[in-house]
Amino acid sequence: MWAIVINPTSGHGKGISVGSKVVKYFADREFEYQVFSAPSASALRNNLESFLDGNSCQGVISVGGDGLAHLILQLVVPRRIPFAVMPAGTGNDIVRTLGWSLEDIERYLDCVTTTEAKAIDLGNVDSEWFAAILSTGFDSVVNERANRLVWPKGPQRYNAAIALELPRFKPLEYEITTDNQTFTTSAMLIAIGNGKSYGGGMYVCPQAQLHDGLFDVMILEPVSKIEFLKVFPKVYSGSHISHPKVKMFRTKKISLVAEAVAYADGERIGPAPISAECVPSAGLTWAL
Repeated sequence: MWAIVINPTSGHGKGISVGSKVVKYFADREFEYQVFSAPSASALRNNLESFLDGNSCQGVISVGGDGLAHLILQLVVPRRIPFAVMPAGTGNDIVRTLGWSLEDIERYLDCVTTTEAKAIDLGNVDSEWFAAILSTGFDSVVNERANRLVWPKGPQRYNAAIALELPRFKPLEYEITTDNQTFTTSAMLIAIGNGKSYGGGMYVCPQAQLHDGLFDVMILEPVSKIEFLKVFPKVYSGSHISHPKVKMFRTKKISLVAEAVAYADGERIGPAPISAECVPSAGLTWAL
């Protein structure tokens, strides 16, 4: 039995269209499946949890954005149930992390239904699982502001939040503990990558791997606002890592102490201090 979990409101309607394609795929091949959708995240979580505890589940198919996939991770990882993430959100960075096309859904489903899921590393921050990026600093400040805005809607809300927050943003002071050192630094942004990208294709940790048991950590040290605006677009290609104010290193464990808020897979984790660990082979999925 497969579980197909659909967020119909994700991706400005993509949840419905992609969800229909996924359901048709399973129905045409006469696979056993059950569809889940609910008016709230808590209701969805409760319904799915009851199903997973009462049935033998071959895998959970997430049809929505990174937020839905993040919710599903919390349920499938402790139960060692495979998961797949269909690209039906606005960001789709977990799909990018797994290496799949954002368009060729049928090829993805062919792999899911005919091959065995493999183990990948996942991050765990204060007992919460994440697949792609844990971050803090300017992007988290922007997320906080965007979540409070009632206008504009969609991606423009995030752009509006950037315009509102950048003029007033100041670098934050962090105390960072890794596998082998503790140090303090001022930073505009810190990204802790199990995967490569966040924010809809920003390759903030472009060399991150899913099977090395390590986080890739990117620290952007203080730069002027003008320089920040010059560096920021380079994150879409991953070429920002050559900038002299960008520091990269790898670690299995990391702790941050600061007056800052953290997000993982685009979901709010909460204020620091936070502690995270890269857990080898924690998740079961289909990755390229």
